[in-house]
Amino acid sequence: MDIVEIRHLKKYFQDGSQVVKALDGIDLTIEKGKFTAIVGASGSGKTTLLNSIAGLYEPTEGTVLVDGLDLSKMDEEQLTVFRRRKIGFVFQGYNLVPELTIRENIIFPLALDDSRPDADYFSRLVQLLGLDDHLDDYPHMLSGGAQQCTAIARALITKPSIVLADEPTGSFDMKTTQNVAGLLKMTATTFHQTLVVITHNLDLAQLADRVIRLQDGKIL
Repeated sequence: MDIVEIRHLKKYFQDGSQVVKALDGIDLTIEKGKFTAIVGASGSGKTTLLNSIAGLYEPTEGTVLVDGLDLSKMDEEQLTVFRRRKIGFVFQGYNLVPELTIRENIIFPLALDDSRPDADYFSRLVQLLGLDDHLDDYPHMLSGGAQQCTAIARALITKPSIVLADEPTGSFDMKTTQNVAGLLKMTATTFHQTLVVITHNLDLAQLADRVIRLQDGKIL
């Protein structure tokens, strides 16, 4: 079963007098529950594709369906709710809130929706990621790896249909890259999440069930 269906997707940007074809006719499906890596050189369209799946970019042409929802038919308020409930983000720079504890950072997406975490799910998640002894700490008190684990937990806490990770290991050494990549794959498998990662890291890409290569806004 496909969770993402992209049809003839084009996304063009105006750069002065020139038109940049960031995505130039993408047809792609992503299977539910699978780990998909999107690779390509800088400027190949990886981030634009990820942002299109998240509903952050309106297509110039084409359609994007996520979990059966046509994003082009949603207004901005509906897209905001869609992202909060259907999408989990893992950012390269963590994007944790320094004034919040690790517990508060993890449940932050739920708080925005006036929801409470599933206690059993929360407990299992933080134990799996090794955060159960750090819940009352603040981000600056944790190592980079533990902060990344917090970002992963935050992305998963809403039980999203799909997890999108933007260069999640971009600034790490080889050992940390392997650890984070393993955690992403393990949590996605454990909690039946669909994982889409954009990366330059071939070691991370090799862990994926499928690798999509982009060049000049097209799939090779």
